[in-house]
Formats: sequence, structure tokens, C-alpha cells
Amino acid sequence: MPLPTGVSTRARVWIVVLALLLLGGGATAYTLRAAAGREDATTRTADPGFALTGGPGTLYARDTATGRVARLDPAATGGRTAGGPACDRFHAAGGTALCLRRRPGVPARSYVIVLDRQLREVRRMALPGIPSRARVSASGNMLAWTMFATGDSYARSSFSTRTSILDLRTGYLIKNIEQIPLTLGGHRYHAPDVNYWGVSFAADDNRFYATVSTGGRTHLVEGDMAAWSARALRENVECPSLSPDGTRLAFKKRVSDGPREPWRLYVYDLATGREHPVAERRGIDDQALWTDGRTLAYGYGGGVWSVPADGTGTPRELAAGASSPTGAVTD
Repeated sequence: MPLPTGVSTRARVWIVVLALLLLGGGATAYTLRAAAGREDATTRTADPGFALTGGPGTLYARDTATGRVARLDPAATGGRTAGGPACDRFHAAGGTALCLRRRPGVPARSYVIVLDRQLREVRRMALPGIPSRARVSASGNMLAWTMFATGDSYARSSFSTRTSILDLRTGYLIKNIEQIPLTLGGHRYHAPDVNYWGVSFAADDNRFYATVSTGGRTHLVEGDMAAWSARALRENVECPSLSPDGTRLAFKKRVSDGPREPWRLYVYDLATGREHPVAERRGIDDQALWTDGRTLAYGYGGGVWSVPADGTGTPRELAAGASSPTGAVTD
């Protein structure tokens, strides 16, 4: 590019030097980004031999330090072996694992990655949003995930979510379940502020439970995939998690309007309609995991904790610096 007339020789020299520095800096940045991309590709997949297999009680979680899925093992260094893929949210069941991974850049985008029991990738989708919740049905056939459409959180009064469901048997993807016909208060309900999140599947891969928010209130809904319908069962239920025997739901209940720890963890009996708080008295912002028919695991304060589901006992930390607990994959 020719320089303007009237520019001194000294100024011309500095302009040329500055241009060379900018070009060199750009080339260096490109090289570093390319190298980082190559490193990212190798560190974000599971190590050879690392799989979601193990006996009853084997627990996996996302290791905060590495961002990778880890097997919680008291005998290992640091109490875990972090050899899985990098995920921001993770869940696995029935021979299938679901990994949600935030992609860099603006606007917010993420990968939804489906893995087999050996943690080999079988499907990948790029979708907008920030990972929030991930669930796999007991059979491994049905997958559900929730993305924040913005950087907001559930603690705020206004946010937007997109909850998707994928049927691995047919490959059919519902990108947003907001259009499912909803019955609220015994009547068909329509509103522009309807948001769903926190899906939990029943054993038949047809019925599911989830949270719906509208009009400043949250509701527990029961959905029917075959009939493509949903009905509200009760208020003030968030992030339901169905017990292995299908009789109870663990969920977050709002107990305070303040922004600091507004929820408590409760268990609800579907047959009787009775609920009780668990012994965890701190504010839990997570979709709890049933590790068996008696115990819940959840994330709090940067660690994974457990507590009896019947309201007795005391919370116990299973792993510091961890989140997204899930069990070993079984058929």
C-alpha cells in the first residue's frame, strides 16, 4: 500500500516496522491457535482403555481441574482417574453417555456429543447455548439436555432455556420441547414465557418428568412422548430426578426468594403426593442423581456430595473439585 505524500522518512520507517510487527503477531497468533486446536483435539477424547464400566456403586464425575470425566477411585492419586472426554455436563446410562461441551466464541455455542460405553463418539451436534442439564434414560435410548439461551442462571427472574430430546432408536431430534401441548390447571395452556428444563425419563422411554416455568412460577410436568402431551402435576418443583423404581422424584424446591441459596433438596412420593426434605440443608442448584434406591448424589460448592433420600443421616462429600456425578454404564 503506497504511503501518503508528505510523510517523513523516519515516519515511513516506523510505519513499515509497525506493519511487520502486526503481520508477525497475526501469524504467531494463528500458529498458537492452530497448535491449541491440535492439542484440544487430543485431550478432549477419552484415553485408551478408559470406559464407563464397573461394579455397582462405581461413580464417575467431571473433574474440575482438567474438565475431563473421571472415575472416582479412593485408591488413585487425588482420589480419581481423569481419563474421560472433556465435558461441561455429563450423564450416562444403559450403554450410552451424553457429553455437553461449550465451544469458544460469541454467541454461545456448544457441542452435544453422544458416546458409547467405551466413550467412543457416535454422534455430534452443534447447537446454540450454554450447557445446563444432561440426562440419559435407563435404557440408553433417550437423551435430553437443556441449554441456557443466554448467560443467565436459574436464580434470576428472567432467562431462556432450550430443552431437546433425542431418540437414538429412530434418530429423531426434538430441538425444543416448548411446543408440546401443555395442560395446566386442567386446561390447555399457552404463553410466550414457557420454559422447560431438567428432564428425567421413566423406564418405558415414553413417560418423562420435567420442570416448566411460566408466569413467574415453576411446575412439575409429566410428559408423554407417544401422545406428545404434557400436564402439570404440582408447583414449585425444579430439576426432577426419577428414582430407579419409578416411585419417587428428587427435586429442588424454592424456599427463599433471595438470590443466596434459594433451594432445598426434597423427595416427592408420586403415589401419595407427600414430600420431605433430605438432610442436606444447603441450597442445592443441581439435578440430583439416584446412585441407588436409597441415596442421592449432587454437586455443591465445587464438589460432589451424597445424602440419604429418606431424610435421615448427614451429607457426605464424595469428591472435591468435581461435578456432574453419574454411575457406571450397565445394560
